Amino acid sequence: MTGLQLTAVAGKGSGASAEDAGEEDRLLGAYDEEYSADLRRINVSVTGMTCAACSNSVESALMSLSGVVKASVALLQNKADVTFDPALVKDEDIKNAIEDAGFDAEILPEPSTSHSKPGGTVIGQFTIGGMTCAACVNSVEGILRNLPGVRKAVVALATSLGEVEYDPTAINKDDIVTAIEDAGFEASFVQSSEQDKLVLGVTGISSEMDAQMLEGNLCTFKGVRQFHYDRTSKELAIHFDPELLGSRALVDMIESSSYGKLKLHVKNPYTRMTSKDLEESSNMFRLFTASLFLSVPVIFMKVICPHIPLLYSLLLRRCGPFQMGDWLNWALVTVVQFVIGKRFYVAASRALRNGSTNMDVLVVLGTSASYFYSVCALLYGAMTGFWSPTYFEASAMLITFVLLGKYLESLAKGKTSDAIKKLVELAPATAILIIKDKGGKVTGEREIDALLIQPGDILKVIPGTKVPADGIVVNGSSYVDESMVTGESAPALKEVNSSVIGGTINLHGSLHVQVSKVGSDTVLSQIISLVETAQMSKAPIQKFADFIASIFVPVVVTLGFLTLLGWYFAGVLGGYPKEWLPENGNYFVFSLMFAISVVVIACPCALGLATPTAVMVATGVGANNGVLIKGGDALEKAQKVKYVIFDKTGTLTQGKATVTTAKVFSDMDRGEFLTLVASAESSSEHPLAKAILGYARHFHFFDVPSAIKDAQIQGLESKSSAWLLDVSDFSALPGEGVQCFIGGNKILVGNRKLMTENRVAIPNHVENFVVELEESAKTGVLVACNNDVIGVMGIADPLKREAAVVIEGLKKMGVTPVMVTGDNWRTAKAVAKEVGITDVRAEVMPSGKADVIRSFQKDGSVVAMIGDGINDSPALAAADVGMAIGAGTDIAIEAADYVLMRSNLEDVITAIDLSRKTFSRIRLNYIFASAYNIIAIPVAAGVFYPWLRIKLPPWVAGACMALSSITVVCSSLLLRRYRKPRLTTLLEITVE
Repeated sequence: MTGLQLTAVAGKGSGASAEDAGEEDRLLGAYDEEYSADLRRINVSVTGMTCAACSNSVESALMSLSGVVKASVALLQNKADVTFDPALVKDEDIKNAIEDAGFDAEILPEPSTSHSKPGGTVIGQFTIGGMTCAACVNSVEGILRNLPGVRKAVVALATSLGEVEYDPTAINKDDIVTAIEDAGFEASFVQSSEQDKLVLGVTGISSEMDAQMLEGNLCTFKGVRQFHYDRTSKELAIHFDPELLGSRALVDMIESSSYGKLKLHVKNPYTRMTSKDLEESSNMFRLFTASLFLSVPVIFMKVICPHIPLLYSLLLRRCGPFQMGDWLNWALVTVVQFVIGKRFYVAASRALRNGSTNMDVLVVLGTSASYFYSVCALLYGAMTGFWSPTYFEASAMLITFVLLGKYLESLAKGKTSDAIKKLVELAPATAILIIKDKGGKVTGEREIDALLIQPGDILKVIPGTKVPADGIVVNGSSYVDESMVTGESAPALKEVNSSVIGGTINLHGSLHVQVSKVGSDTVLSQIISLVETAQMSKAPIQKFADFIASIFVPVVVTLGFLTLLGWYFAGVLGGYPKEWLPENGNYFVFSLMFAISVVVIACPCALGLATPTAVMVATGVGANNGVLIKGGDALEKAQKVKYVIFDKTGTLTQGKATVTTAKVFSDMDRGEFLTLVASAESSSEHPLAKAILGYARHFHFFDVPSAIKDAQIQGLESKSSAWLLDVSDFSALPGEGVQCFIGGNKILVGNRKLMTENRVAIPNHVENFVVELEESAKTGVLVACNNDVIGVMGIADPLKREAAVVIEGLKKMGVTPVMVTGDNWRTAKAVAKEVGITDVRAEVMPSGKADVIRSFQKDGSVVAMIGDGINDSPALAAADVGMAIGAGTDIAIEAADYVLMRSNLEDVITAIDLSRKTFSRIRLNYIFASAYNIIAIPVAAGVFYPWLRIKLPPWVAGACMALSSITVVCSSLLLRRYRKPRLTTLLEITVE
């Protein structure tokens, strides 16, 4: 695919040790934790685990091996992480130990810290329908990981998505889909990371002859390896050689070979995925309405008809061995039980076949018990004349309520992925390609599919349209609305050499843009990938819920069985009077209804939904507010933040240093002084050097004849401008400045340390001037020529306008702000005082900010780091929560847990506040999920019946079970109403 594709989201940066970096955030990533050089660490795929007891068994089996130092088992990931001494235990011993414990095991490839995939593998994304709980996820993951050629597989219940890394030479996407479907689930391919595959929608085929013509033409194209045309969906999948054939050229060849009859368009994978979600919701709604339509007459005959003599007499009329009402109940409920409810039997058998129990098992147990008991009661009555009460309505209504819950859950899944859908909608569908001949002359324009854009293309962007891809403006000027990325409402001016982002809106003039990034490399695609990966992640708090859910089903089945035995033997032994029994009922029937109610009401589905639904909604809400969250783990840590460490330059300040003062302390002319300093700094990449060079250039332009100035402007004011002097023996000294020789003179530009090391004396009046600059939050740069100070330049980096208010807001939230900088101490203290930070720490190279962070972490405090530069990456990785300013470097963003896309410090407050709100909602979800069971299970088991005569019929128990899931989902969806805190409210400011 050349369009939006899956990209691995990098985890912690390499700037810190593995111990500091922790676990990578990539969905299919490996661990980076440090372990001893004489120990080995492997990952083992373990299938057959269904609950926490299973994972505990595997851990115990592994730890019992001599030589195993550490063993950790992840239930939902079906994986064991084992650290061991290879001199004492072998890989095969570990595999055998797991298999001896009753599970299947497979040694996975060695963990790697590399961010690249193993050679020859691709990552494919699949939608998986029919999953109802964590046991289903375990089943699918186990099936996928056992397929030949599959290296890794991760499945998410909340999004109904699976990502599979596989070797395309050993297995293809169709084989993966078939394996999932053979296990009883629904599956379809969404997209792949392969660059040599294309999925196209085809219009214009009206007959079999047209299809054969298409296939015949494809056979003649050089570079086409494989193709498949699906006549039902009218989709054409092509596997081609990208070295011989480009995707756009391929589309052009197909259309031209059909003489214009066929029209092709690239299938957007996210659009296909959205239609799949709608199809699932529609299908669930049809099943629910059909079940409701058939169940209402059953309830009507049971509850209403006995009060309508005419209708009741018709139902009591005998027709063969049974009454008319019995025939109707049997017929209607049979359709509900085995036609509409077929999916529950399929799912339950699948779970049992894989050695697990889930919600479907409970539903099948409860409904089957009611149905088959009722059938047996009818047959027994026909043979003996003793007619026991039937409970067909319990079976029908239970299935109806479960389908209602599933329908509402499917709607919730669609709503929680709204953030991704909105981001996808930002991408334009088409683009205008400027066509040039070999000489570079424009020969025309054509409209192409935006997913067929290639790097290097020149695109025309007319006013009012979206920029099709990331690139550089090569002609024209205009204002562009970039609010979707930066959050700034004011349009940004774009001129020649300005960069533009795909999906932003061109407002006024026409632009010619040369494409630099397409597909998964674009900013928009990377944002989508971050959000999608975060929504598939799992917060650590979910482990507790998984443990409870894993043991809940067997416990509940046991509890139901004990309820049946307890009530039955209590009745037989005279523990309660026969008057309690229903008419024509017996002790077994009376006990069975209690047991069925217990089994039905105790479904743990709501527990499994409590965390992932909240995390999904939170990541979507964060994206809409300019805060990209890399997963549930980041959310859980951020809500506990106690200290926030700020970098100064580019974080608290605007990062745009400007020269405010240039004072000469010698007989040198001001222009000569600036030329000398600019020449010395022209080879440096430091921000202060660029500020000095820009200031000197500006002075130079206004001090030369206009003809020369215009020529230099048109020459883009390059560093090799004629006004700069020749420099020799240049060297940049980190943390000090630069030194070089100009015209035989030794030039030093930097701080006091540089001067001291070169034995340059700083006169008192110069020192006093520098101190004044530093106390006014400016950086003083000393300039020396031949060991004599000849001048000082004062450089200021203005504070961000919101910095002081954000610092005060964090204090109100109970968070302590700290500033860490390698800048001059007086300047740092002045900046800190201006924004209201009382704790300022000096950055000591080489470990710098990371050491400061570790000092705060010693007492167990959770520390967040806010930074933007490459030098901040180790600190972002070392911090418990790294927050990268969106306008910062790619490396900083890669190392962070949060990305503040709008480069606005107010989003720090939003990130922490959203994390706290999310986990408050998760805790509330657990209360909702548990309340139904804690309150209703004793009632369903009949604990209060002897005193209050309260019973919970099975169909009412089904309603309560469905309502528990609905309540949790709706509770999570309330997070969509989240609004970022207003600083005026947070600071208790009254606006007149």
